[in-house]
Amino acid sequence: MKRLIVPLALSILFSCTQQKPPLVHGTSHLKVPDGFKISLFADHVPRARTMALGPDGTIYVGSQDEGVVYAVQDHDGDGVAESQRVLLKGLDEPNGVAVVDDGLFVAEISRVTRFGPLRQPGFEKNPGRVVFQDLPHESHHAYKILKKGPEDNLYLAIGVPCNVCEPKDPRYGTMLRIHPDGTQPERLATGIRNSMGIDWDPETKDLWFTDNGRDGLGDDIPPDELNHLTQEGLDFGFPHCFGKDVLDPDEGRPNDCQKSTPPVFEFKAHVAPLGLHFYQGQSFPKPYHHQVMIAQHGSWNRSQPSGYQVTVVTLDAHRKPLVEIPLVTGWLGPHGEFYGRPVDFLELGDGSVLISDDMAGVIYRLSSQ
Repeated sequence: MKRLIVPLALSILFSCTQQKPPLVHGTSHLKVPDGFKISLFADHVPRARTMALGPDGTIYVGSQDEGVVYAVQDHDGDGVAESQRVLLKGLDEPNGVAVVDDGLFVAEISRVTRFGPLRQPGFEKNPGRVVFQDLPHESHHAYKILKKGPEDNLYLAIGVPCNVCEPKDPRYGTMLRIHPDGTQPERLATGIRNSMGIDWDPETKDLWFTDNGRDGLGDDIPPDELNHLTQEGLDFGFPHCFGKDVLDPDEGRPNDCQKSTPPVFEFKAHVAPLGLHFYQGQSFPKPYHHQVMIAQHGSWNRSQPSGYQVTVVTLDAHRKPLVEIPLVTGWLGPHGEFYGRPVDFLELGDGSVLISDDMAGVIYRLSSQ
């Protein structure tokens, strides 16, 4: 595997200053608790975002801005990908990918397209079939998360086209479920600003999701959110109410917080929680089983950067969040510099977990020692 050389990102702070980019090699800057090991799984996957596992073990990776979907393969099972290639190109910011049966589904800005059958060699050379295109074209908060649900339906979150506003189009700020053929779309939840993480509790089968709070209210307001969809049709408050009971100063009205569903857990403001994953394997230490992993992408305009880590939100016996503990740290340096931005998770059959990084353009492998 080639050595990874990652330039420091432009630190977009309130002062808008740029620091000299250092060089970072491999995973030496990353730290994990005793009992864990983190290594490079794939080292050349530019702007890697969400991931999905194919029936033959191929890992499909959506990307941001590059317009491509990658195919990554670990042929010999040694925890390092030998093959990393561009599979599809010319797409419109294909952030979301999901595999259902023998099809690869890709969520672009305004449509979902199916490619396949995956077991057919060269399937990527054939044009895909658009299965759903009733999505907004607006580019602000437009990257689509796409996940396969427990019943093999597809789930999407549709962000709002603003920092804070009351969108006129009812499609914005919603959680959507569709059948793989694009039929029977159902709006499951509203009041969502920008969700990039969806997963299901393996014990209760309920859907949980992250949501990123608004900007412009300073360093510490509002909190980012972890939400729990206990029933269809819930309103999670945006743009009127954020956190558990705080009215938005621009859009809030009396009693708005009483009408909405509060988050089950509040993160520090601006940490930008993206990927969410309930760990279901057996190889991690037992305290991590069925707990919630969170990829904190990191703040972009906080005076002191926050996030840039993977954490675990621990749950009690009643599946109520207790505390947040660090799992992978080191992307954020001591002087506000940052070396990567974690995005999404993919758990493999051996119990290891892949973590994509869209700044470094790599995929890490978190495993037990």
